[in-house]
Amino acid sequence: LRALERPHGEHPLMAALSSACLWLVGAVVVGALANQLPLAWLNAPLGVASPEKATRWLAIYEQRLVIRSWKRWIPDAGHALPGGIRKASLARRDPAALQRLVAETRRAEWVHGLLWPLWLLTLLWLPAGGVLINLLFATVFNLPCLLLQRYNRLRLRLLLARTPAR
Repeated sequence: LRALERPHGEHPLMAALSSACLWLVGAVVVGALANQLPLAWLNAPLGVASPEKATRWLAIYEQRLVIRSWKRWIPDAGHALPGGIRKASLARRDPAALQRLVAETRRAEWVHGLLWPLWLLTLLWLPAGGVLINLLFATVFNLPCLLLQRYNRLRLRLLLARTPAR
């Protein structure tokens, strides 16, 4: 805990509490803002990979990152804020539901992409050890979520390509 102490004697507990507050407030603010993003923005076309390229990327996620073994441990906080949607509630196979799920994977990706760099704010008040702990926290709690959203979006795009329009 000495690494968390400031040269002027700030208590390590205060450093830990201030970091916890940063992450809690940051998650609520970013999540609330992401819930306001219009579906039209989230449904905007991306550079969609060909089915062959998407299949290759899925293989990388599954073989090199072993995503299927750890993805079940990632919680779904989509419903944590008012207006949010739990991804499992969109598990129907009709094209509209699948497209909405693609949009929600993009929303979640935005949230985790914006949360990750919050650790940089700790440079303002924490010593190097505390900043490093926050960087590790940000990486451990956001990188798997980002990877999972991209993996799920690839799977959904392939499923949509094979689903007949109604």
